[in-house]
Amino acid sequence: MHGHQHASGPLGPGFPPLAGLVGRLQDFAASGAPREHSGDIRTAILRLLSEQPMHGYQIIHEIAERSGGAWTPSAGSVYPTLQLLFDEGLVESDQQAGKRVHHLTDAGRDAVAEFAAKPAPWDDVAGTATGGSGYHQAVGRLVQAVVQVGRTGTAAQRTAASAVLDTARKQLFAILADD
Repeated sequence: MHGHQHASGPLGPGFPPLAGLVGRLQDFAASGAPREHSGDIRTAILRLLSEQPMHGYQIIHEIAERSGGAWTPSAGSVYPTLQLLFDEGLVESDQQAGKRVHHLTDAGRDAVAEFAAKPAPWDDVAGTATGGSGYHQAVGRLVQAVVQVGRTGTAAQRTAASAVLDTARKQLFAILADD
């Protein structure tokens, strides 16, 4: 048998079951930002809370938005850091509309004043994920488009998309050959 017939995978009929590959590509795209150091998430939270009280998921959303999507901290890094800041007396929280909202104490405001002149952690990350090229974000957007065409495109659209992907693959290898 010369070609392979594949069951319908996550990209649609005729595409191999590439769930592992798609997942790895999506992980790669999401990994574009350098891993935040504990000081970075700490500083980011303090800076955000100096602007206004927020709950945890607002903090995550604000960092992602301000970094242009290059850095989306996990709840597993934000909430323990909030607890640490609470333990240090820099943050207090109360319930508002059923959510725990965090705000700075006087000591927290003093801590923010110490680094207020430095760039915000999200500014350090935005646009610098791969030397400012946005490479990882571009890979992520490409993966999303490939998956969408595979899932919802017609046979003709998938064929056209395959031609585009073949051309892109060749162009990428040509970039490497230009050295």
